[in-house]
Amino acid sequence: MRIVGIVALCAVAAGCASVTRGTTENISIVSKPSGAEATISGLDVPTACVTPCSVVVKRNTDISVAFEKAGYEPQVVQLTTEIPPTGAAGFAGNVLLGGLVGMGVDAVAGAATDHKPNPVAVTLEPVAPPPRPGPPRKPRPPAPPRTGT
Repeated sequence: MRIVGIVALCAVAAGCASVTRGTTENISIVSKPSGAEATISGLDVPTACVTPCSVVVKRNTDISVAFEKAGYEPQVVQLTTEIPPTGAAGFAGNVLLGGLVGMGVDAVAGAATDHKPNPVAVTLEPVAPPPRPGPPRKPRPPAPPRTGT
């Protein structure tokens, strides 16, 4: 009876990592200099913010952040996901409590993963100035008239 209760509890709780870590996480976004527009791709709703800022994202989402600021080269950072020790522990808890249902829920929700890098930090490079024109050319003096012989 005890095992049935534990299995029922985990089925309702929907997975150990989902319960202990949640299915979303905060991503901090910073740039040097600050004040860049950061556009986050891969979310259900297109999102942009001005650095420094943070966004809440689903753990199972593929995300990239594009940075733009006048006078600086644009940059794009692709985030990856990895399973940190705390995520692995939550996922492993399914072996004891959640069983296959909990493992399946955690796998689909990505609850055991974290996005890297977090914080997303870039140093923007100034746009190279256009080449400076050389000094103005001095006009050539007119050629002396030719005399024919």
